[in-house]
Amino acid sequence: MALIETRDLRRVYDLDAGRVVALDSVSLDIEQGDFVAVMGPSGSGKSTFMNLIGCLDRPTGGQYRLAGTAVESLDAAGLARLRNREIGFVFQQFNMLPRVDALGNVELPMIYAGFDRRTRRERALQALGRVGLVDRAHHRPMQLSGGQQQRVAIARALVNSPSLLLADEPTGALDSRTANEIMALFQELNREGVTIVLVTHDAEVGRHAHRLVRFRDGRVIDDHRQTPVNARDLEAEAAQ
Repeated sequence: MALIETRDLRRVYDLDAGRVVALDSVSLDIEQGDFVAVMGPSGSGKSTFMNLIGCLDRPTGGQYRLAGTAVESLDAAGLARLRNREIGFVFQQFNMLPRVDALGNVELPMIYAGFDRRTRRERALQALGRVGLVDRAHHRPMQLSGGQQQRVAIARALVNSPSLLLADEPTGALDSRTANEIMALFQELNREGVTIVLVTHDAEVGRHAHRLVRFRDGRVIDDHRQTPVNARDLEAEAAQ
């Protein structure tokens, strides 16, 4: 059974200017442990697809199963529980609380999940260690670089051990060198078994994934496997 299964997934918006079909009968499977880059121009449907598989929006039609759960049948509370349990989010803007240190920011999803304080601290430190930032645990966002803030955001996304890491333009606010460091981290996490779906408009970022899915006009127009570039190799080349 695939981690993500969509069948004829549709999203239609009824706007004052008329009816807009943002996603048109998309059927797609993503297996546990895969690393998929979702690409396409603005208006192609990739962001709508991300919102649907991230349980941030509801489909107009079709079916979506995440880790065996029929998502379209859930109410708002059920969607919130599924998001917190199964999905870790990483966004272009790091979405960190400015007056809370890195450790506190990483703990946030566990507060919603009901973990006690001691467990939250232990797991948050482990997550920060996983992204190489234990020594920055008590730094606030303004004391961290953009790349460090994104690492904290990734630690926060991983802290509940989700089935899926969903990244939306995670390198969009970073310079090219830092972006490559973040992609190297994603590749390391994927080798450890983390399933990653990364939404991007950047073809260079898309080259790091094992599978590339392209959207246009709300439909999948291309879906193929590829040999990913190794971000660590790119770092070595840049250092020469």
